[in-house]
Amino acid sequence: MADRLHGRRAPATESTVRDWDDADPSGQTYTRVLFLDCDMTEIVNAGGVFEECTFRGVRFNASTHTDAAFVNCTFVRCSFFDTTLTRCKLMGSFFDDCTYNLLKAEGGDWSFTGLPGADLRGVELTGTKLREADLTGLRAAKATLRNVDLSGAMLQRADLTGADLRGSDLSSLDPLTVQLRGAIIDLPQAMTVAESLGLDVRP
Repeated sequence: MADRLHGRRAPATESTVRDWDDADPSGQTYTRVLFLDCDMTEIVNAGGVFEECTFRGVRFNASTHTDAAFVNCTFVRCSFFDTTLTRCKLMGSFFDDCTYNLLKAEGGDWSFTGLPGADLRGVELTGTKLREADLTGLRAAKATLRNVDLSGAMLQRADLTGADLRGSDLSSLDPLTVQLRGAIIDLPQAMTVAESLGLDVRP
């Protein structure tokens, strides 16, 4: 099964899971599986690997994932309410029409992910790599994005109003195309933003 999402073709899947039935993904590897309307609420995933899988209508509510991997996966209309991800790899994955209320992520590599238009208001990302991620139109007002690697990320039309951005790489941020009112930044970041506006910063 293949889908087109924002002009992107999801990897074809080779099998389908409709009933999760309290399975334990820890230490398991799943490749090109379609998870359809599964309830993964409160699962504890330690080191599970998902490669080129599609999650459609899956509920990850209150689940915890540690040292897990979701590589080149596609998430459609999934719920991540109160989900916790620690040192997880999500490289190349794409998210469409998902919800992320109270999501927390610490560390991990989310490089090349697609989160266009995602509503990340109030989420907490700390020490996460989002290099060259598609964050176009991101809604992250009052989110915590501390020490996040945003180098090369697409941030056009992103709303970072009141977000805590301290320690994050803002080298790709164009302050003329991003809403930054009330955002919290540190002094080195302030210099980066000023220089991107063409200001001559001197001691």
